[in-house]
Parts: sequence; C-alpha cells; structure tokens
Amino acid sequence: MKLELLKNKVFVKNHGSKKEIHPFWLRERVNGESFVDSNTQQRLFDPTCLNMEIKIKNMNFSNDFLSISFSDGVSTKFKINDILKEFTKVSDTKYTNKIQWNSSLKNLNNFKYEKDFFEKKTMLEALQSFYKYGFVIFKNVPIKNNFIVNFANSIGSVRRTNFGEFFNVKSKPNPNDLAYTSLPLAPHTDNPYRNPVPCIQMLHCIQNEVDGGLSTLVDGFTVTEKLKKYFPEYYNILTKTKVRFQFIDKDIILEDWAEMIQLDKLGKFKQVRFSPRLDFVPLMDKKKLELYYSARNKISELYNSNKYRIEFKLLTGDLLMMDNHRLLHGRTSYDANQGERFLQGCYIDYDSTQGKLKHLARKFNL
Repeated sequence: MKLELLKNKVFVKNHGSKKEIHPFWLRERVNGESFVDSNTQQRLFDPTCLNMEIKIKNMNFSNDFLSISFSDGVSTKFKINDILKEFTKVSDTKYTNKIQWNSSLKNLNNFKYEKDFFEKKTMLEALQSFYKYGFVIFKNVPIKNNFIVNFANSIGSVRRTNFGEFFNVKSKPNPNDLAYTSLPLAPHTDNPYRNPVPCIQMLHCIQNEVDGGLSTLVDGFTVTEKLKKYFPEYYNILTKTKVRFQFIDKDIILEDWAEMIQLDKLGKFKQVRFSPRLDFVPLMDKKKLELYYSARNKISELYNSNKYRIEFKLLTGDLLMMDNHRLLHGRTSYDANQGERFLQGCYIDYDSTQGKLKHLARKFNL
C-alpha cells in the first residue's frame, strides 16, 4: 500500500486498486498546536463548520511526510504511515487472538504482583495473555482494605451491580445466590440476565483453609467451536433462539432475552450465556423445543466434561481475572466446618482493559 500524488489529488494504491482520498478527509485531520490539543489529541476546531468544497492547492512528499496546503489557507504535514494506517483494519486484539484450550492446559498464566505493577511491561504481557486465553491469575496481591477495588480501577473501572461495588463470596445463612453457600457450582457464566452482561470478573482469594472448593474454568470458545463442527444442528438453534434469563430477590428483578451462544456481525464467536438455573426457554412448536432441549443438554454435557475443565486451588493473595463472555467458571464443594473460604469479587468491562493494553503497548513501543 502506498500514496500517489497527481494533479493536486492524493490517491492510495493497494493490490492494483487506486482510490482518491477526499480533500476534506485530509483537511479535518490537520495537526499542529493550532488545530489539536497536545494533551488530549482532540480537535480545537469543529469540522462541521468547515467548507465542504475545500480543495488542495499544493502538496509534496518529503522523506516520510506529506505536506499539503489547502484552499482555505491552512497548511499541514502528515506522516505517510499515519495516513496508511487509517486504511488498514487493525483489530483491537492485534496481539491477542484467542487460543483454544482444554483440560490439557498446564500453564495457568500466573503473574506475580509487585510494586508499580500496573505500569510495567509485565502488566502488558498479563493483559495480552488474558485476551488470548480468557483468564489470568495474579499472585501475591495484597489482601487488606478491599484491595480488589484498587486493583480493578488500576486496569479498568469497576462496574457496580446490585451486589455492590464488590462482593464477598463465602458461605452465609439465607443467601440470595448459590455462590454464597458451600455447595458445588457447575460451570456457568455470571449475570446472564443483565444487559449488557459484565465482561470481566475478578475473584480475589482472601483466605482459603478448606480442602475442597477448587476453582474450575471451561473455555466456552473451545466448546462452541467443537459444537459447531460436530453438532451443527445444535449449534444453529443455540445461536438463533433467544431465551429469557432472570434473577429475582427481595429487592430487584432482572431479565434479559438473548441467545445462549451469541455471534458477531461476521458470524464468529462473541459470547456465551450459560446458567441453567436461570434460563427460561420460550414456547415453541414441539419439534423445535425437543431440538433446543437436546442442544442445551449436549452443550451442558461438553461444559461439564473432564475433557474441557481445569481445576486449581486459589491461595491467599491469588487474584483470578476471567472473561465472563467467554469462560464458564465454577467450584467443587467444600466443608465450611474445616475453616474459612473467603473470596472477594467485582466486575469490570472490556473497553477499559483494552484501553489499558493499548496504553501500555504505546508506552513500550509495541
């Protein structure tokens, strides 16, 4: 891909095609301290107030720069690579393409917390690993003063829910969720009844004195791809049928309708919602219902299979960060009489962690 100048017009050439770049497109991207704030990179002018009929008076290449003078008297200089980048669709996950995994995964993506951790290259590597595998475990994270909130706000922004800014996960009387018991939890995603569903969940181990209570993870992306390949009829109905997810307690009723497997605009994997204690399938004709229930049973069987699940014990100071749109999590049962099993949890969203990743990539020139 390259730029070509011809008769006061700028063209971009790529794989044999040649397209003119609109002069106004270039004009609204003028830089320099008179036009762009150096701190925010926001325009100091409103392009909707400019004359749409603007033209290029003069232009020339100089080393890696394109200098242009416009008909309204404004002159500017562009880095040629900056213009070409605008014509290259770079994914937000440039360094973080999803990697499928199953129970054979041995590397649990551990990263040790340290001073000034959030601005170090190690954090960049941790976030890249998170987006590749859907989870990461930070070791030796401080456990005092609800540090999970500080940690979360250092790489994103805490998303408050009806469970609070953060929540304590421990066995307690009269719980409003099975997470607050010592019962086993099958693989599930959190908050499928919300719109939008929280993207990322953090669980920080404050104390764990019991023999059981192992944390479990399943890669919903891997399972979805297997279902698509070997059970296409099940895959199709789970990606096309919206079901109602619902949460009720004494203070609130939350509901949302969505597919169990959601695809993006290109028809690729985007999100799973799976919590069979909370879903309500709509009334359909008998054959379609039978197909849907068979599909739900099959994907549940895959999620609960030893082939796809990993198990590990969270130790004091461990902080598990997991993708709630991709991974299913759960735990094995434990005996609350053995001692304390106390975790603190919170949610954050993708845009803030992606922003942190981009900031660190820029900082380290990657």
